[in-house]
Amino acid sequence: MNSKQDRIAALARLIKQYQDAYYNGEAEVSDAEFDALWDELAALDPENGILKKAGADGVDGFPKARHLMPMGSQGKAANPEEFRAWAAGLGAASWVVQYKLDGASLELQYKNGVLERAVTRGNGSAGDEITVNARRMRGVTAKLNETFSGGVRGEVVMTHDIWKKKYQNKANCRNAANGIMRRKDGAGCEDLDLIVYDAAASGNDAWFSGEMEKIAWLKKQGFRTVESREFTGVEEIIAYRAAVAEKRKDLPWDIDGLVVKDSITDMADLRRVRPERQIAFKFELETAVSVLRAVEWSESGATYTPIGIVDPVRLAGTTVQRANLNHPDMIRAMGLKTGSRVVVVKRGEIIPKIEGLAPPGGTGEEAADGESLAEIRLPQRCGTCGTALVDGGTRLYCPNPECPKRLLHRLEKWVSVLDIRELGEKLIRQLFERGRVRRIHELYTLTAAELADFERMGEVSAAKVVRYIRTKRELSLVTFVTAFDIEGVAELLMEKIVDAGFNTLEKLRAAPVEDLAAVFRMGEITSRTLYEGLKETKSDMDAVLAAGHISIAAPAHPAELPLKGFSFCFTGELSTMKRNEAEEKIRSLGGSAKTSVVKGLSFLVTNDTASGSAKNLKAQSLGVTILGEAEFLALLKDGPAATPVTATPAMATVQNELF
Repeated sequence: MNSKQDRIAALARLIKQYQDAYYNGEAEVSDAEFDALWDELAALDPENGILKKAGADGVDGFPKARHLMPMGSQGKAANPEEFRAWAAGLGAASWVVQYKLDGASLELQYKNGVLERAVTRGNGSAGDEITVNARRMRGVTAKLNETFSGGVRGEVVMTHDIWKKKYQNKANCRNAANGIMRRKDGAGCEDLDLIVYDAAASGNDAWFSGEMEKIAWLKKQGFRTVESREFTGVEEIIAYRAAVAEKRKDLPWDIDGLVVKDSITDMADLRRVRPERQIAFKFELETAVSVLRAVEWSESGATYTPIGIVDPVRLAGTTVQRANLNHPDMIRAMGLKTGSRVVVVKRGEIIPKIEGLAPPGGTGEEAADGESLAEIRLPQRCGTCGTALVDGGTRLYCPNPECPKRLLHRLEKWVSVLDIRELGEKLIRQLFERGRVRRIHELYTLTAAELADFERMGEVSAAKVVRYIRTKRELSLVTFVTAFDIEGVAELLMEKIVDAGFNTLEKLRAAPVEDLAAVFRMGEITSRTLYEGLKETKSDMDAVLAAGHISIAAPAHPAELPLKGFSFCFTGELSTMKRNEAEEKIRSLGGSAKTSVVKGLSFLVTNDTASGSAKNLKAQSLGVTILGEAEFLALLKDGPAATPVTATPAMATVQNELF
């Protein structure tokens, strides 16, 4: 199977795994991570069946029931550009915009105005009947004011206050609501609210003519309805999204965006598994408005990255004062100046970033009250070698390949990636400053005798350092190239390149820029950076390989990658091997190594499974399987299917398909 088809199959498998977990109340990855997988699959295989399916219930014991109207998934727009493109194609005269509640979908089914059953989302056409539980929820109406027969759709949510008081053992309000509504004994359902937003009458398409009429009718029947407003302009909706994003933290329930619909009810569209006349206009995971006070320039290797200093704001439970600005082109595109009111977001709940000017901005001339605006000035020369910096738009960098800062950073990166702990940062700098080691391959010419003369070294320590440096290592191509510190070429990107067929150093060097750019999400700029970086480091790479202590592993056949799709994190020391050796072994078998415990992690490996360390505790809270060293070694030897460990939901689907 070619690499594109392999990637499509892997994406479909992961999306199904994460969907099932999401709809069963225990999301394994962030919305941003899931959306990235979804977007990649949509780009590679737009007609893939998994894109047209909703999640599935995995709860035994409840009777199944079919929906009166499909409960499928809707399209999404992650930014204003995508939304504008969708709206232009829709051609609606006006739109109804509603809060997109972040809870669990539920359909109430009525006959002659009396509630017959409540059905969870399930697979989109049928779900679990949880009527007894639903009757205990706030907002569920048992008898309507009219003899209506049909379905009412809503979202089961939990307020922040209830979650804080009673359910902080759950990751968030949605997970708590999803789990409680499916309890066999119904305990806790009185803590849940149903907020409704849609309805359809059985056999009578003329019952509702418009979306706002539908909301008014639902209110008249006694339901609590979602916040709904009508707009005639696209830019009005975009501005409304920004305003709602700013105040969402003060709402009683979680919302993760807006739902935008054609204001005229289209029953044919409503019956589609994936409606075409409505879209989820999503927020970033969390946003806040602040004031840009200054811009600092972070130096890493050759690159100068702008960091915005903003007034403190709270995002995803942390106080943010520094936010990424990425590169000069971003500053110019936003018309950004110090003193501007800006929108700060946390992408993937990790990296703060300045997204743009706060509404009603857009010209760069909007200053915070009492503030004056000032132009942001870019550094002109390298602070280390004095060379004029190159403003490449998406990258401000020192072009001097002999810049001492670049060479030292590359040495430090190599030692870090290979985890040569005996060669500490202080010793590296001393060797560099004395001119003894300026290139990576020169590390392999060091002798114990000369190292013994360094401060606080001695003969025994010097011999130990040399022994560890010269330990023979077989590295994957991903690790080898990543360790040479080519700007913008990280491990994940290299994995995609290798998976695309550039799986030897020779193939990688021979690849033209346009072929590299064809790799998903590479882009011409990154491709050219890699291309030029490989040329710049060619002699250094060849010298390292010629020294005989480092080799590159031959490409593995897919059948030789039993850990493909599995991720590992380590805590504590292993007795049988160093951590970097264990991580390299994992990569050679197709797995990935992470530095922290996150949702979706397959295994945490530790020398003490009963430890109270932060990583152990977080792994337990997320349901991540914790392996002792003996179990880890058995897994490396026999593969996950043969290893007697308790599988987590995060690995179950992958394991079933791989083995």
